Amino acid sequence: MKLSNYLCLGALALGALASCKDGQRSAANPGKESSTTGVEYNTEKGMQVSSYKSIPAGPGLVYIEGGRTVLGSQEEDVTLTHDNMERTVTIASFYMDEAEVANIHWLEYLHFIRTDSAEEFYKSALPDTTVWARDLSFNDPYVTYYLRYPGFRYFPVVGVSWLQANDYCTWRTAKVNEGLAGEEGDSGKKGGGLFSRKKKGDTAAEGTAAADSKNRISIENGNTLPNYRLPTEAEWEYAALALIGTQEVGNENQEEKRIYPWDGRTTRNAYGRKQGQFLANFKRGRGDYAGIAGSLNDGAMITEQIYAYPPNDYGLYNMAGNVNEWVQDVYRPLSYQDVEDLNPFRRNGVLDPADKYDKKGYQSLIDDKVRVYKGGSWRDVAYWLSPGTRRFMAQDSATATIGFRCAMINAGSNK
Repeated sequence: MKLSNYLCLGALALGALASCKDGQRSAANPGKESSTTGVEYNTEKGMQVSSYKSIPAGPGLVYIEGGRTVLGSQEEDVTLTHDNMERTVTIASFYMDEAEVANIHWLEYLHFIRTDSAEEFYKSALPDTTVWARDLSFNDPYVTYYLRYPGFRYFPVVGVSWLQANDYCTWRTAKVNEGLAGEEGDSGKKGGGLFSRKKKGDTAAEGTAAADSKNRISIENGNTLPNYRLPTEAEWEYAALALIGTQEVGNENQEEKRIYPWDGRTTRNAYGRKQGQFLANFKRGRGDYAGIAGSLNDGAMITEQIYAYPPNDYGLYNMAGNVNEWVQDVYRPLSYQDVEDLNPFRRNGVLDPADKYDKKGYQSLIDDKVRVYKGGSWRDVAYWLSPGTRRFMAQDSATATIGFRCAMINAGSNK
């Protein structure tokens, strides 16, 4: 007798009311009635169970298959910080923006919140364009033009603090799920989610669009996206290395390492017609941001368009150079040995408290309001292009060398 027949007989012996003809139960095939109580779903007496296929596609996101890896600095620790030693961890699969958030995306954000939000919040969302100003450098035109001039639309947004980046992620979640609500037939008035002007009776929750009276948009219905958010430091470093490109099918050993998000020990393309061309936007040396006219090296004096250089093996652009990127983690030098080895993340108030660091006595810059940024920028030398390097800055500060991209959990999967 086949195994499936044994299973059916066993189910009948236990008095189960569910029919075996429906096949094995799953998220996409829960059956018409409960397999434990026999109560029919989607009836007056039963629970509402909506149809579900998979997580909706998130605009701009690329799937990052997780797995075991070795995080940590692959280069000599020239700064002698010893704050990112090698260790083996496992990262669950997730999604990440294929490119840095660009000026056009931030202008869209400003457009909507100016309509839907209080004026003070709109003002708090404005990037600090004065980050381009330098007392002994004539960067003044960038103060006026970099964010708003059409030619800079797809250059990465800068002058954005960690706090502002988090607000953007929350707004983006609300706006995308608002669109999904419209696709579900929501005829209610669309608002700006978390930052909309609240009216009496509003039931909008943080990070989601307002639901209509029938609650068509909800986590249980599976028709919303999880929150867009900043990636954790471990996720960012894992995605940047993209060691999936070095892995042979069927070989569970990771036999190759990478210093940068590409193969080899140099910052130039070693193959094909583009051999010799630089693979990232960075500062080659003192005073050399772009090379000699007629033979420019990376071709960018400041930032460059977010798709300007080849993507890594996950399809992610500019995971080295162009701009550094904010990640979620609060900075601690001992994170590599303190955090867990599954989805490691350093949050505030857990181990290594801030009062151990003498910030008031000017012996330290570390507290619970400094956040990690990674990746190197147009103004950094090649050392900082290695995904294992890390630096930190106050979460309410901004510079012309730091931007960000969003990430999202791979909901409904244990991989």
